[in-house]
Amino acid sequence: MQTAQLASALHNEARKTLVGQEENLILLLTALLSGGHVLLEGPPGTAKTLMAKTPAQMIQADFRRIQFTPDLMPADVIGTQVFDMKSGEFRLYRRPIFTQILLGDEINLAPAKTQSALLEAMEERQVTIEGQRLPFPEPFFVIAIQNPIEYDGTYPLPETQLDRFLFNIVIGYASRDVETEVLLRYHLGFDAHQLTASGLRPIVSPEALATCWAEIAQVQVEQGILDYIVSIIQATRNSPELLVGASLRAGVAMVLAAIHDRNYVTPDDVKLPARPVLRHRIILRPEAEIEGLNPDIAINRILNRIEVPR
Repeated sequence: MQTAQLASALHNEARKTLVGQEENLILLLTALLSGGHVLLEGPPGTAKTLMAKTPAQMIQADFRRIQFTPDLMPADVIGTQVFDMKSGEFRLYRRPIFTQILLGDEINLAPAKTQSALLEAMEERQVTIEGQRLPFPEPFFVIAIQNPIEYDGTYPLPETQLDRFLFNIVIGYASRDVETEVLLRYHLGFDAHQLTASGLRPIVSPEALATCWAEIAQVQVEQGILDYIVSIIQATRNSPELLVGASLRAGVAMVLAAIHDRNYVTPDDVKLPARPVLRHRIILRPEAEIEGLNPDIAINRILNRIEVPR
């Protein structure tokens, strides 16, 4: 499959800037090749922004960044109509969302009113300004970043917006060997602000991504796998540990996430991305949180209870 070759090329190229985080990198590339959005979550200084900028550098597409702040308004994200005194007409002033790859940095610093400006864009690949429908060029890929340990001056993302992310990728602290390698790279001149200097180059065109999407659509998913995914999704809604279970969109996301470099899907392909697909789509009961439960543990328990198809 061309998708497999392209994924391998992207993975090898990304290693020029990223050290470790192999599983998270694979998830990020999977989302890119399947047309999904990604929410990166982790403490400061864990290369979240670098992980977001790396695939943008490897794709021959327009890239823009929005720094979310408490005073950011929806019009600052999508744009507005501005009256031109010379012509006597209103003109559309487009803001950074009109791009192909959008990095939303520290997205939870903006209030829900501003975050909602992304709802239509992420779901329908368009925005509507003054009744005018404005579609985006393909691909349209959103990578949002938030810091989960910062509470002052932050706003939780609305559930409807969280549901629009294919993956919630949690980035933790690196191992000792990885941190040593990162320090060595910086000592030898690596600059995260100058990725081209590290040899990172664009190797993928929007046309190639469209070909990948067409290939993914042709992958056969057997009825047993579909039943397995539905069983997992419905189990989240019936779990005594969860207040809110996953939506139907989560099932669609699991199908996309399970497709790899072959023309069929196995149960293991479903189980591997289950946590990043589901962890932001479920809500724990307060008593479960008090007992020390987290979304990943709850998801693992559900997976262990569901019979795996043979």
